[in-house]
Amino acid sequence: MASEVIIELVDVHKAFGPKKVLTGASLKIRRGESMVIIGGSGTGKSVTIKHMIGLLRPDHGQVFVDGVDVPTLSEEDLNEFRRKFGMLFQGAALFDSLTIGENVGFALREHTSLARRDIERIVTEKLNLVGLFNVENLKPAELSGGMKKRAGLARAIAMDPEIILYDEPTTGLDPIMCDQINELIVGLQKKIGATAVTITHDMVSTNRIADRIAMLYEGKFVAVGTPEEVFASTVPEVREFCYIGKVIRETEGIHNRDHGQA
Repeated sequence: MASEVIIELVDVHKAFGPKKVLTGASLKIRRGESMVIIGGSGTGKSVTIKHMIGLLRPDHGQVFVDGVDVPTLSEEDLNEFRRKFGMLFQGAALFDSLTIGENVGFALREHTSLARRDIERIVTEKLNLVGLFNVENLKPAELSGGMKKRAGLARAIAMDPEIILYDEPTTGLDPIMCDQINELIVGLQKKIGATAVTITHDMVSTNRIADRIAMLYEGKFVAVGTPEEVFASTVPEVREFCYIGKVIRETEGIHNRDHGQA
């Protein structure tokens, strides 16, 4: 795996009124890897990725993406910068009034000068890539929860982003569909080679998709490493949170996961 750092948080602090969320968070994410950020509810996982994409600015500290000091960007520059990212939201966040094809092609219509036929070709290509066929003319209400997630992912990759952010990608899905989404994330990682950053508290998903894990606790990253390294941590808070993940890993024998090796 290439060791080049594409995202770096340096001593990031963020508070909302009296509530301190990040209290010195530092993290390096390598280009092309699948990084999973874990931690309990309210530990700052969503706040962390919002800093990466420039939706929040740190009270103190620095955020670099591909060498760019994100908090220093103007709003105009931020709009261009965010084209590096694709994002799969918790509920897929599809527009109910648009067809699936229109949803997937939304950013292409808004931010490029591509001809309609070219957009339609890309939409079909991305939908097929996530295992959806002949759904372009359906509305979101006509899809299952898992299919909506897939459509949301097709939209996230429509503009060939360098970085894909996954916000609790398996929330609200049954175990079988969770497995399918996890396999899709891993498969896409191999096919398109984008850097993936996932926030979750689901240790089953973490086992399936992580090249490395970073755990947030009380506003800082208290453990960063491969699943084996994090599960072997002697930090009490990490051991407690990761216990179920360690049991799952040992029970299922998930020891041959290809951590980024071709």
